Amino acid sequence: MEYFKIGKLAASHGLTGELVLQHSLGKKTSLKGLEAIFIEQTPNNFLPHFIEATSIKSDDEIYIKLEGVDSKEVARKLTPKNVWLQEVDFKKFAAKAAPIALLGYELIDVDKSLGNIIEVIEQPHQILVTVLYNNNEALIPIHEANLLRMDNKARKVYVEVPVGLLEIYG
Repeated sequence: MEYFKIGKLAASHGLTGELVLQHSLGKKTSLKGLEAIFIEQTPNNFLPHFIEATSIKSDDEIYIKLEGVDSKEVARKLTPKNVWLQEVDFKKFAAKAAPIALLGYELIDVDKSLGNIIEVIEQPHQILVTVLYNNNEALIPIHEANLLRMDNKARKVYVEVPVGLLEIYG
């Protein structure tokens, strides 16, 4: 099963264990209909946390109440943990045009596959994507100058990686 990181539990809110989920789904959402979020306990070990209630705080923040989290103290133990969704839920809630929608796409340097995008980091003037390259997590920038094309049907992103960047990652 594939999981996609959508953000993090940024803070506790109130006295009853509500949390603030900061997300990069690219659209305002309350995650209506979602049963659970996943928190990574150890690498590649995801624990489901079932949702009791959610409400929109802002374009990229949601108030979220999880089962079994009934006090500020318990909620604080979950911050600032990363939040993941299963692939099927991620596809349902992520905006198609949001950078996070690139998760799972294959990154191609001109004509050589670098691997699938496992993380998307938004920055003011570019996007950084992470791929597993030679068993290392490689950070590759994507911006106007090096993006060659995108094939949404085939889920591929073609870029021209800056000279020398891949040598850093073996």
